[in-house]
Amino acid sequence: MAATNFKDYYAILGLSKTASQDEIKQAFRKLARKYHPDVNPGNQQAEARFKEINEAYEVLSDPEKRKKYDQFGQYWKQAGQGFPGGGGFNTDMGGFDFNQYGSFEDFINELLGRFGSPNPGAGQQSYSYRTSTGRPGGSGGFNDFGFQNPNAADATQDTEAILSLSISEAFHGIEKRFSLGSEVITVRIPAGAKSGTRLRVRGKGNLNSYTQQRGDLYLKIELQQHSFFQFEGDNLVCEVPITPDEAVLGASIDVPTPDGTVSVTVPAGVRSGQSLRLRGKGWPLPKGGRGDQLVKIMIATPRELASQERELYEKIRSIRSYNPRSHLQNLKL
Repeated sequence: MAATNFKDYYAILGLSKTASQDEIKQAFRKLARKYHPDVNPGNQQAEARFKEINEAYEVLSDPEKRKKYDQFGQYWKQAGQGFPGGGGFNTDMGGFDFNQYGSFEDFINELLGRFGSPNPGAGQQSYSYRTSTGRPGGSGGFNDFGFQNPNAADATQDTEAILSLSISEAFHGIEKRFSLGSEVITVRIPAGAKSGTRLRVRGKGNLNSYTQQRGDLYLKIELQQHSFFQFEGDNLVCEVPITPDEAVLGASIDVPTPDGTVSVTVPAGVRSGQSLRLRGKGWPLPKGGRGDQLVKIMIATPRELASQERELYEKIRSIRSYNPRSHLQNLKL
């Protein structure tokens, strides 16, 4: 029996059958961003196109599924119709024996790996989040953009998704809207989430076709790198440059904090790499309050000097009594 309404997954992604995995991934990213429901609210045509793109990527991104699709793709839409007459299927398929399957549904189940076939997935993308399915840390029904694949394994119900947040979003807390297949959900991320934080969203996991129960969605937070702030436990760490004269004489400098700029006193004689602690200016703590912000002082030497500056530095050098390397004079092996 010839398949009807057959979908050419390569054509959907605008690719040839010789496309590489990188080309498949790039085409998917471009089209998924263009037709995502969040970008096209209320546009049913865009939503339908998005589902087609997602379905195509689910198959073509998996080398094993793609191999089977390339060989048996013309039978893709016959799932659930069974074999003619309820018996074996004698059509010439290049030596492939369909008699090992009780029905065409069994064939499609193996083709799509619906019952636990590993999904190699993809690396982290720059989009807002990506997911993997099965039990947290498992694999299966979501691709690396977080869009649910309709043909995914549903033997396990819980789903884990990686949600990427900026430092600002995580510090203040934020509501995030994203799509799980055709469903759009809103999740409130509390202030103070850190990389590795896991949030549970009840009833938004996979649907188990046997029990008709949905599992839970676990959101694992992943914070994006920040140009100034870094983490050290519950504390925020930052590096602030000062000039040699500020290091020698001491100074009052302005330092950014999550709440805005504050004035910090740098003691005279501070060493490069020494940290100053700003209490209560760090990351929100789970039980309330704030951690500290550590300001790491880095002495920055000027690369260019005005003539008067150079003259004064030379004068300092000629009268300087301090030798920071005196303890190395007699050092040897």
